[in-house]
Amino acid sequence: MADSLDSLGAKLGSQRDYDSPPLHLWHPELSGDIPIVIDAQGDWYHEGGVIERESLVRLFASILRRENDGEYYLVTPVEKWRIKVQRHALLVTDIDAVGSEENHILEATLNTGRRVRVSAQNALFPDPAVDGVAALKLPHGLTALFTRTAWYRLVALADMQDGYAVLKSGDYEFRLPAGTMHS
Repeated sequence: MADSLDSLGAKLGSQRDYDSPPLHLWHPELSGDIPIVIDAQGDWYHEGGVIERESLVRLFASILRRENDGEYYLVTPVEKWRIKVQRHALLVTDIDAVGSEENHILEATLNTGRRVRVSAQNALFPDPAVDGVAALKLPHGLTALFTRTAWYRLVALADMQDGYAVLKSGDYEFRLPAGTMHS
């Protein structure tokens, strides 16, 4: 098990743009299914065992995309492997307001360590499957669910406006679901 993951990781590592791989340019034929599952808690499994090496999870997360068919794939310029995702591919583990108090930007930290600015492009949305807890849209069709701690931090950053809990990130604005401030 570890040997096959290490082999795939080694092949990917030599060609990798760590910050922004051009997944939108890669369209290989389907190579098949690989027994990787991301469970509802954001843990990655291969053949039933947890992938414990964070560097390998970060590597795979950087080449992961969700396509129009709703399926998730690990994609390289020459390979495309389908994997299973139970809820969201990633998790938001922390959220911070960066900049001045009047005009701050919300920055989410993902479970891979990557930081993403909340904006219209990376928008917040309530996930009805988990009682309206916020999730974040990400590039390549991916989403990240807020962990409990990150969710409470997000709610604490909201301001009450006209009876609604409102979050601002630059010019982007999001109203939290009703009742959030009382949860």
